[in-house]
Amino acid sequence: MRVRATVSYDGGPFHGFAVNEGVRTVAGDLDATLSRVIGTPVVVTCAGRTDRGVHAVGQVVSFDAPDDTDLGRVRRSVNSLCGPSVVLRSLERSDDDFDARFTATGRSYRYQVLNRQDPDPFLAATAWHVTVPLDVDAMQSAADHLVGEHDFTSFCRRRKVAPGAVEVNLVRRIETVAWRGPDDAGLLEFAITAKSFCHQMVRSIVGTLVEVGQGKRPAEGIPAVLAARARHAAASPAPPHGLVLWSVRYPDA
Repeated sequence: MRVRATVSYDGGPFHGFAVNEGVRTVAGDLDATLSRVIGTPVVVTCAGRTDRGVHAVGQVVSFDAPDDTDLGRVRRSVNSLCGPSVVLRSLERSDDDFDARFTATGRSYRYQVLNRQDPDPFLAATAWHVTVPLDVDAMQSAADHLVGEHDFTSFCRRRKVAPGAVEVNLVRRIETVAWRGPDDAGLLEFAITAKSFCHQMVRSIVGTLVEVGQGKRPAEGIPAVLAARARHAAASPAPPHGLVLWSVRYPDA
């Protein structure tokens, strides 16, 4: 049977989601633990690969298991063995053609920025500490230019393309963007939703918007950054530890 799971994890101890020989990854832990618990080789497919240090609240994975598998027992066992770094929030049988990656119709990410002079030891692993006061209104105005369909080459890390291979299409459609806060502790949150994102896109967007908030670039300059289609036109990516894959949308949701 095809199984669908929602997974939360602290990305700090891992070198990203995807299996990578010689280093610890989320998929590596899940594959090994699920295979041990179920008693047959398991390879998970995820909705979106996260980079080293990036967290997830609502990552979704799919995999195949024998029809008589007790999913309740599997969930309890995996959480006991992998928690608290990796936790299965839900585990259920799905349609045979369900694929965590290709069936998805949308993905939402959130990024936290702690904007105050003093650091917070309890947020150090999940928020980017920025001491310069940020103009949140300017950051939102800049973010609004990203909504809709654009070529995000300026915001994406290009993967190496084999000789003769077709260049990856970096056109994406952003559905929503929003800055929330700051709260009383100085915590800001950036939320963004699209069908899909390219490599380091969200972190590069956040890094660029923070520069707007610092007064280093104008909010109205974002269309020119998009039009440049050059990575150097945007800012460096924000640190990975502030980013969370928040949720994944499917047609049945």
